[in-house]
Amino acid sequence: MSHLTPPQQHFALTLLTNEEPVSYAEAARDPRWHAAMNEEFSALQANDTWDITDLPGGVKPIGSKWVYKIKYKSDGALERFKARVVAKGYTQIYGIDYCDTYSLVAKITLVKMLLDVASAQKWHLHQMDVNNAFLNGELDEVVYMELPYGLRDLLEYKGKVCRLKKSLYGMKQASRMWYAKLTESLLSNGFKQSLADYSIFLSTVQGHLVVLIVYVDDIVVGSASLDAVKEVKRMLMSLFKMKDLGELQYFLGMEVSRTDKGIHVCQRKYCIELLKEAGFDECKPAKTPSSVKQVLSA
Repeated sequence: MSHLTPPQQHFALTLLTNEEPVSYAEAARDPRWHAAMNEEFSALQANDTWDITDLPGGVKPIGSKWVYKIKYKSDGALERFKARVVAKGYTQIYGIDYCDTYSLVAKITLVKMLLDVASAQKWHLHQMDVNNAFLNGELDEVVYMELPYGLRDLLEYKGKVCRLKKSLYGMKQASRMWYAKLTESLLSNGFKQSLADYSIFLSTVQGHLVVLIVYVDDIVVGSASLDAVKEVKRMLMSLFKMKDLGELQYFLGMEVSRTDKGIHVCQRKYCIELLKEAGFDECKPAKTPSSVKQVLSA
């Protein structure tokens, strides 16, 4: 890794020394992942996500699984270990377990446009992360799910299932229900939804225009007024459990930094992650890249 800069070396080393478990049995042996799973269970319980009950006759529950992800900061530093209960949406039956599946995500061109405007007009850009965003969506359908590992082995829950009251990650309708909940909340708090892109919301706060862009559970708030940005963040945190990530630094694979000359964007972290996933994190740069992997390593 001698050809990498110190921050790149730090991030690559972090990726190599922290592995994500591939099974519940593997994760359960590690105290860090065990704590992450307990945190997820606590969040699900606090959110009133399901009722544990008997499975009605003639009904087949959908499956469940654990997904493990190590979260990193934009500089490559370790942020946290994230464990998430995910529904096996591929086992859902259309018309019974779900109907519509549409969702809204911000177009990358409009994100770049916001960065351009923010750079030219000296806007403040802050980022919020919604904790367990999909758990906020309330289900219209009656859905039963197998208990996740960690619960299904307990004697008191033997033979039981979850009757879902809120959507879960992995469910085909999860993103639709989350956006419905978020849109309803924003509109009732004075925001208007853009007709050009439904993932963009606009409002006037303290006499200043505020632009809000949503991409799944990431929300970017932009305005010429820092006080207006702070007021919108307080409003969001009163509606949902969120993390205030401060000034925008990393969004959609782009590292964002500000200088006196404007906003600088690069994809170093994203490229390093791609290289590791493809097994090319030890590649050496080439002066004249002739393939995709050489372009990334360069």
